[in-house]
Amino acid sequence: MEHQSGVPQQKPGTEKIWSKDFKLIFLANFFIFLGFQMTLPTIPLFVEHLGGNDQLIGFVVGIFTFSALLVRPFAGRMLETKGRGFIYLTGLAIFVLSVGTFGFAMGITFLFLMRVVQGVGWGFSTTASGTIATDLIPERRRGEGMGYFGLSGNIALAFGPTLGLALAEVITFKQLFLFSALLGLTAFLSASRITYKQVEKSEKELERRKWDVYEKTALQPSLLLLFITITFGGIASFLPLYTAQKGISGIHWYFFIFAITLMLSRSFAGKLYDKKGHGAIFIPGAVLIMAAMILLAWLPGSLVMFIAAGLYGFGFGSVQPALQAWAVKDAPMNRKGMANATFFSFFDLGVGIGAMAFGQIGHMFGYGSIYIASALSVSVSILLYMYMVKKPLVN
Repeated sequence: MEHQSGVPQQKPGTEKIWSKDFKLIFLANFFIFLGFQMTLPTIPLFVEHLGGNDQLIGFVVGIFTFSALLVRPFAGRMLETKGRGFIYLTGLAIFVLSVGTFGFAMGITFLFLMRVVQGVGWGFSTTASGTIATDLIPERRRGEGMGYFGLSGNIALAFGPTLGLALAEVITFKQLFLFSALLGLTAFLSASRITYKQVEKSEKELERRKWDVYEKTALQPSLLLLFITITFGGIASFLPLYTAQKGISGIHWYFFIFAITLMLSRSFAGKLYDKKGHGAIFIPGAVLIMAAMILLAWLPGSLVMFIAAGLYGFGFGSVQPALQAWAVKDAPMNRKGMANATFFSFFDLGVGIGAMAFGQIGHMFGYGSIYIASALSVSVSILLYMYMVKKPLVN
């Protein structure tokens, strides 16, 4: 069935994607991501406001992702034992409470601790949301459906960083973070109306997997993702500071162009994955990301920055949903939650490694060197993919 613009209209009895519950998870994901994306470029500014340097910025950004990383395996297992709704709503509540306290931080230590708590909420909520979306999407349209689901985060990305940076100029950080928390509360209210899939509990199986903290069928795409998302740590944490140092204007537009091209790429990348598989997606997308990093290392002016934003958006928007669909494709039905947990754990690990390592690299060699290192990281991912195609790491 062909889709028209906007929400696709489906005939009864067909494998429709846009059910009531899918629309609700779409909205919940949009609002939590909007609240999160508003803080993404403003947390580094807030750390500077509190007297921190590049190294501290890297640690404050990175500790959030490592906190989320640590809880994701437990979240993945609890999705199969405690249920989708319990884990999702708990994660959203923790996220709302933690972000709401950011503006009350009088020093970096308190902010650091609250970022740890935020990471716990983020780890629970995003692991759950991906699993819930997987439950709701017909299997034969999973690549397409995950592409649509990813749009919720991409639309938030189109407006969140720009909105956050704009508000930071006219209101206090306390008001900014309280507004972000309000968006998270809106996500919670949307999520509370979803009818969640009942989990099938097998006590024997749960005991056997008690210390099982990853899904092996998801390892290959997750490892590739790690080397891709290292680049995201360098952009989220240091690009606003890098452009300010070089006197280049338009950082708001960078995030907007990035998000728009993300959405455009998702409009076809998911369907292409369903028809052709990851072979048609990964290397072309990764090459675009590498080109974007090289342009950012050069960065003579705003135009090059905008071109880099477009290349990065098309590349990342193609690669990420394809890798996520690949990660859950071969997982058993009762392991989809753990597959998503594994996937996002590697996502977090990449961002965390990037933020912390690039804080040191930027401090020692300058911001431009961050993006040279990012390009090298993407090249490692491409080489790994070529090796995996010839000799799979997991049978």
